[in-house]
Amino acid sequence: MAVFKSKTIAAALASVALIAASAANAAEVNLPKNLSWTAYGTTSSGYAQSVGIGQMLSKNYGASLRIIPGKNDVSRMVPLRSGQTKLCACGFAALFSQEGSLMFGTKKWGPMRIYNLFNNLGTNGQQLVVAGDAGIKTAADLKGKRITWVKGAPALNLNASASLAFAGLTWDDVVKVEVPGFGQGVEAIINGQADAGHGSTVTSAYNKLAASPRGLYWIAFPHDNKEGWARAKKAAPVWNETMISDAVGIENNEQGKVPYEGNNYPYPLFVAMHDTPDDLAYGLTKAVMENYEQIKDSGPGMVGYQLDRQPLKYVFPFHPAAIKYYKEKGVWTEEHDQHNAMLLKRQDVLAEAWEKMDKSLDDDAYDAAWQKLRADSLEAAGLEVSFRTW
Repeated sequence: MAVFKSKTIAAALASVALIAASAANAAEVNLPKNLSWTAYGTTSSGYAQSVGIGQMLSKNYGASLRIIPGKNDVSRMVPLRSGQTKLCACGFAALFSQEGSLMFGTKKWGPMRIYNLFNNLGTNGQQLVVAGDAGIKTAADLKGKRITWVKGAPALNLNASASLAFAGLTWDDVVKVEVPGFGQGVEAIINGQADAGHGSTVTSAYNKLAASPRGLYWIAFPHDNKEGWARAKKAAPVWNETMISDAVGIENNEQGKVPYEGNNYPYPLFVAMHDTPDDLAYGLTKAVMENYEQIKDSGPGMVGYQLDRQPLKYVFPFHPAAIKYYKEKGVWTEEHDQHNAMLLKRQDVLAEAWEKMDKSLDDDAYDAAWQKLRADSLEAAGLEVSFRTW
């Protein structure tokens, strides 16, 4: 009996020592007294989530957060490039800034070196909503139907392109209905001018569609359709296979079950400039990941701010200090290291290509030359060419 006790005590002491060593290796949160990041407008869920995080940072760490709202994708990145802030609670379009594509593919912009810290990957979806009476039951049924195209909203339209690509379709296979804004696109579906359009499954405007005579319906994106997913991710690399359990009228879905197999991507994406100080990157990542219970009820859609919902193989390389935290938690693997190295190489290739550009070209010639050089450089490096032209 005495031997059993001594072994038990020894094991307990060893366990305590291991925990103590782990704690010693984990750095403390050391945030500046004042920090800031850009976000969507004051009525957005991303802004509300930022407010909730800011309250937690103030209470726990004495840090004061300034949220800088931006009305569009470019205005949210300007403060990062100018040095006003290092951080952005961004959307899908942050990828365009890394890639130097679309509105960031002009002579005055070019590819940006941005790193990921953490993301909010929720249980809602980002996909096409379809009118309930449109005869669309699967993605393949989109052929010949009327799909909204929102002017000045490349993120929405690229996601719609990905939905079509999943079924092996392009915009040539459907009727493109151009609308001036997202809200007008929903109205076009309600009024019978369109049959489907892209958006978040929890968008409040869809309540009106659900209550209309047309009703609404959610097509599924079955996760075992590997070829379909490969096509979709080529069109929109941010796509993630997600089980959707949060949607307006969720019971009206192709699979007839909740959750159903769909698509989502993180929002917000918390990205940082490559030269963001380690203390800030590590401290903010750790503070958010380890205080979920404090922030989960502070805004809509907070469920994705949990460690087990972080997509660590994603479209941006992670900041080294954020990687340090994920390694401490035992969730960062060699596979993540390899993927991260590929993304860092991608940023190097894009930066080197940008430096080769002839700055004397006029804007139109410059845009065309950059699109070609960008694609050629990525292909020569053995990397995927997303957003080949725009």
